[in-house]
Amino acid sequence: MGIRNLILKIVPDRMAASMEAESREWMMRCRTCGWERSVWDAGGLRWKAKGKPRTRMRCLQCNKNRWADVYRKQGEVAG
Repeated sequence: MGIRNLILKIVPDRMAASMEAESREWMMRCRTCGWERSVWDAGGLRWKAKGKPRTRMRCLQCNKNRWADVYRKQGEVAG
């Protein structure tokens, strides 16, 4: 069981739904080819977060571990 699943099992259902919805708004974009996916789809959890960090991810288009920019979808309001 992953950490994300463990967290989602111990928090109330309403909070878990909020965590999933917000994590789906956060995207990871490969710096090499531009391919992107949501933090949630990558198996992550990003909730009540700010900033635009970078992270390593497995790019399914490049088929290599690459640096990725993490950002919230345009038009979404953090809060």
